[in-house]
Amino acid sequence: MWCPSLNRKVYVLRIGHRPVRDHRVTTHVGLVARAFGADGIFLERHVEESIIKSLEKVVETWGGPFEIVKTVNPRHTVTEWKRNGGILVHLTMYGENISDELLNLILSQNKDILVVVGGEKVPSWLYYESDYNIAIGNQPHSEVAALAIFLDRLFKGKELTREFHNAKLVVIPQKRGKKVVKKE
Repeated sequence: MWCPSLNRKVYVLRIGHRPVRDHRVTTHVGLVARAFGADGIFLERHVEESIIKSLEKVVETWGGPFEIVKTVNPRHTVTEWKRNGGILVHLTMYGENISDELLNLILSQNKDILVVVGGEKVPSWLYYESDYNIAIGNQPHSEVAALAIFLDRLFKGKELTREFHNAKLVVIPQKRGKKVVKKE
């Protein structure tokens, strides 16, 4: 848990991955989850090994911690998360619009948070099992963008200056150009 002010775990569940077709999007969901402060991600069992290897390589090179967990049954993962006292936030264009009041309500519960992002077809049970169905606008958009905006608001921008442990490479912010250094 990297953010002491939250004092809880935040994981992402990517649901509805279509093999081959969603390769890039699912990879980007994982990259955004890590970069924007999540502690880990659950991926469905049929997600290609190359996606998992790619995410593991990012953690190895750019640091962590960030856990990548395969789930045989996303519904079981949701049930277990809630049984263990966590809350479920489903990002969907059909949900309540994100607001400070809604975020404060989520944070006030001081519980671990499972953020679910879906693909093209999300099972109907998810809308009813979720504690919060939250929309980042009520128009079609990318689940990657929705996740980035939600996590940024949840962590109040603090995730953007997070230092990752055991990073082999680190970006040194520059006004112009780019600078990456190897960390000893």
